[in-house]
Amino acid sequence: MTTEPRTADERAESPQTPTGPDCAPQDATPQQPVPVWRPNTPAVATPGTVVRRQLATGLLHSADAPLTVHLTGLGCDRLETAVTPVGEGVALIEVTASAAATVRAEWRIPCVGATAYWTPDTNASRWLPPSWIAPRTVSLALGAPVASLIGADDRALCTAAAGETSAPVRVGAGVVEESGEFEFTVEQDLTPDGPPLRLRIDLSGHHFAATLRAVTAWWAEGLDHPGIAPAARMPAYSTWYSLHQNVDAAAVERQAALAAAIGCESIIVDDGWQTTDRARGYGHCGDWEPNPAAFPDPSAHVAEVHRLGLAYLLWYALPFIGRHNDAWDRFQGMILREEPHLDAAVLDPRHPEVRAYLVDKVSRAVEQWDMDGLKLDFIDRFAVTDPPPAPAGADRADVHEGVLQLLADLDTRLRRTRPDVIVEHRQPYVSPGLWPYATMVRATDCPLSPAENRQRTVDCRLVAGPLAVHADMIMWNSAETPESVAVHLLNALFSVPQVSVDLAAQSPGQLAALRFWLGVFRRYADVLQLGVLEPVRPDLGYPLVRARDHHTTVVARYAPLPVALPDRRAADGPQTLLVANADSDPVVLLTATRPEQTLALVQDCRGEILSETVLDLVAGVNSVTVPTGGLLTLTREH
Repeated sequence: MTTEPRTADERAESPQTPTGPDCAPQDATPQQPVPVWRPNTPAVATPGTVVRRQLATGLLHSADAPLTVHLTGLGCDRLETAVTPVGEGVALIEVTASAAATVRAEWRIPCVGATAYWTPDTNASRWLPPSWIAPRTVSLALGAPVASLIGADDRALCTAAAGETSAPVRVGAGVVEESGEFEFTVEQDLTPDGPPLRLRIDLSGHHFAATLRAVTAWWAEGLDHPGIAPAARMPAYSTWYSLHQNVDAAAVERQAALAAAIGCESIIVDDGWQTTDRARGYGHCGDWEPNPAAFPDPSAHVAEVHRLGLAYLLWYALPFIGRHNDAWDRFQGMILREEPHLDAAVLDPRHPEVRAYLVDKVSRAVEQWDMDGLKLDFIDRFAVTDPPPAPAGADRADVHEGVLQLLADLDTRLRRTRPDVIVEHRQPYVSPGLWPYATMVRATDCPLSPAENRQRTVDCRLVAGPLAVHADMIMWNSAETPESVAVHLLNALFSVPQVSVDLAAQSPGQLAALRFWLGVFRRYADVLQLGVLEPVRPDLGYPLVRARDHHTTVVARYAPLPVALPDRRAADGPQTLLVANADSDPVVLLTATRPEQTLALVQDCRGEILSETVLDLVAGVNSVTVPTGGLLTLTREH
């Protein structure tokens, strides 16, 4: 459905009215939205030329009233629009401008029954923000342009996404105090020959996770991802929390041997390999030369880790040039900003010399030392607010264009040597524009915070597209019980665990819990990582999460909530149900729709079998005792 261009004088325009026997009559002139107070918006900020449009979407919100999108073009006199229905309750909107302009799209729905506002912003709670808070600026290196207002039964009241995944987009939302509505805004700078403002608005009322899956499928249209190396989906060992900067070849090889024995398939060597300094900070980043005392022969060292059976990834703080590096003086005229508290500066990727230098330095890990991949840290630091104008010598006008070119050049160079190279990115740089240049994305740092690790990994899974999702490095105090170790692991169950403790210092019980649960991660990797993910109650931090495929359902219970058994008689009824208990209450309540018999296997946190029986389930509630950190396996084949 397409609307015709209108003149600048038509300030309040009527939407298109659908026709046909099933269409209810609409008011030809929708009301203007109730004005919203916005702080720090001086009148002089409005340009002389402004065009406003009201656009019918063909969608009905929860009050069964038509949804109208209000468009404002600042700096142009004409907007061209198109609305395309793409399914029940879902529409795509496209807006182009006749001149360089800032275009804002705004729409509202009744804020009825709302429980949570979901974004991929890892620092955001699930509260309903007020509409007057500043919008978040999303770009290639920071965040993703998607949000969902969630209501009862975890159904999305409205899920919205923008199609621009590289250039900055300003995404706002919040409760309108004046009217009790919830407002969404998306603002994008347009040029006549540039990409349009593209929006996907979903009022279908489906589970919010299903609506987010549909958004990632939309983003993926036309994208070509090179695929995921198998090791990227298997448990990994990281040196960061266990060794920090105290890394050398002997320590890494010792942990690699122990990690291989418990089921890890890769090791990630973090900060410290490039410096003798052990005081943290990033003043020694930028030259990217191995510390000769700690790694005298990188190639031989990597070969030994490969002999132990692990893939090898090396850490790079890609944007940083440290004050204590030879490259500091060379690039002083090519930085976006200094970060004195980190003893470093952020390089400006708009310069071809910067990109060529970084590509040459970073690719050595794969080309010369035979490593399997890279951990690329701090890409979000390229997302500078109000960057300086492109300086002399730059060949890219915008920072996001420079970042995109840098990652594309690096990817091309790496894949010449290793087509299945593994590349780790990290929250908050989760933009789908980065998917072609990454293999996996890790939850941002949350040491010793299992509930936070759970929320961040689930959030990441919901919008990660083709990428493997890794947990933040899992660590624990040496005095932790095996049950607590298992709980740490269970909070990362629907991602790839990265273990980061001194494996030589673990007790037999701690190691047994590690071996058992890493074995579960490996055995059920397909359903845990690739199955349909259905997290429950985002407003409560996902106290129960399930993943399913046609054969298996896995449920992790983080609070004393009942677990509903899938109907085995349904077309896709699974034959195996796993219930992992991460709660301190060992009484697990199973709710069944009809009586049935099933084989029930109960294991403790170490994998020891506590019981193996035929369980007679009744319609309604059934209780089974599963210890904290333990696993219940129901097999319904007989």
